[in-house]
Amino acid sequence: MENEAIKLRVSGVSKSFPGVKALDNINFSVRKGTLHALCGENGAGKSTLMKIINGLYKADAGQIYIDGQPVEIKNPIQARDFGIAMIAQELNYVPEMSIEENIFLGRLPVTGPGKVDWKRVRKETLELLERENLNYSPKQKLKTLTVSDIQMLEILKAISNNAQIVIMDEPTSAITNREVEVLFKKIEALKAQGVSIIYISHKMDEVFRIADDITILRDGQTVWTKRAAETDLDEVIAAMVGRRMDNAYPKEEVPIGKPVLDVKGLRSEGVFENIDFNVRAGEIVGFAGLMGAGRTEVMRAIFGLDPYDAGTININGKDCTIKKVSDAINEKLVMLSEDRRRFGIIPIRSVMENASISSLDKFIFKGKSHPSLERKLVGEYFEKMNVKTPSLDTLIQALSGGNQQKVLLAKWMLRDPDVLILDEPTRGIDVGAKFEIYKLMTDMAKEGKAVVMVSSELPELIGMCDRIYVMSQGHITGCLDRSEFSQETIMKFAMSK
Repeated sequence: MENEAIKLRVSGVSKSFPGVKALDNINFSVRKGTLHALCGENGAGKSTLMKIINGLYKADAGQIYIDGQPVEIKNPIQARDFGIAMIAQELNYVPEMSIEENIFLGRLPVTGPGKVDWKRVRKETLELLERENLNYSPKQKLKTLTVSDIQMLEILKAISNNAQIVIMDEPTSAITNREVEVLFKKIEALKAQGVSIIYISHKMDEVFRIADDITILRDGQTVWTKRAAETDLDEVIAAMVGRRMDNAYPKEEVPIGKPVLDVKGLRSEGVFENIDFNVRAGEIVGFAGLMGAGRTEVMRAIFGLDPYDAGTININGKDCTIKKVSDAINEKLVMLSEDRRRFGIIPIRSVMENASISSLDKFIFKGKSHPSLERKLVGEYFEKMNVKTPSLDTLIQALSGGNQQKVLLAKWMLRDPDVLILDEPTRGIDVGAKFEIYKLMTDMAKEGKAVVMVSSELPELIGMCDRIYVMSQGHITGCLDRSEFSQETIMKFAMSK
């Protein structure tokens, strides 16, 4: 029998920021021991609402109830005392700290004034890691871990407090399929213990697999709440974007020209070797593979972020020496990183500064800056890419993930590149923003640019690419043409040795 007891209720919550009303009279309830999926486009207000529940933001109006009692949540520590834990969309961790320090950050046990009980910290961290079958040393610094590793530890940290309400904001955006299965088993165990889970995800297959209830937000307002069993994918997407989307992948056939990027024999000792591939003008080439296959590492080496030991990188028929990022940019090759917060955005700078930072030579010349030209060009690209921002002076950290991603794309398009590498370009963004990025990729291909797309989402690779290279354990194990595309074939090569 379904449990109708309401664990958390949000009533009439509103929130405004300078120039934008993020939430407008939001109402929804989460039943005890259930998973409630919160769906909506980037900028719909999902993360803002969750930050209010977790005490990071204060609502302008409205009330939150826990177990039927009104509560005032002033900060995350108070939220934790009310039994609320949150896994944020943008990973919040301290790279220079160890695993045990990050897990106990803000709640270190003490034995006396100024004395941390490190024995207890070590003991409880080891117990948590062993219980979750995570083979890490508690002393290992987070900067040495992959995004996938850190995501799993953030999940572990959130559930280690015995919380009764767990907010998961895009928890599977950077973990492997195996780790997703582990997470889903953990979710079922938590529900069986009476824990309520608020789950934000743009992966609709996940939502319909694990959700009990679904609430749709659009433009800061509640559209509807339904039992997951009483709705379907088309209805959810239509409610999210305000229209039906008949074609999720706007791929167009465009003339394919000569090779623009030609990589031969690229090797980085212990990371990848014998990497041979090319991308032609007007072509979108995908890179598939499991986490740790070496896809990102190859792209980082090509872009000058990491060194490589051997091999050649040929751009537009010329062998290029790329030892640093500026070398790649000068050769008209750019890269959108998979971790936009760590390697992409500058949070405390405006959207205009984030977009123009790699093209300052266009705005600073003859001994002085030309801010009017900067605003004009950046504004034109924002309009073209449908960047939703209150103004060009808005801090980029105030934008949704999808709009941050479009700002970073605008940054590179200002360079007018010949080769554009996109590493997980749609991670953590909604279906509407995904469509816009796919459309931009198609437009780039139509302009004769060479596009490389690294993705863990096989449907988007199949939907958008002309060819797909598959990697496994630092090697390219297959190259498929469109006529050969299938998830089964890709996975076969991804698991090859």
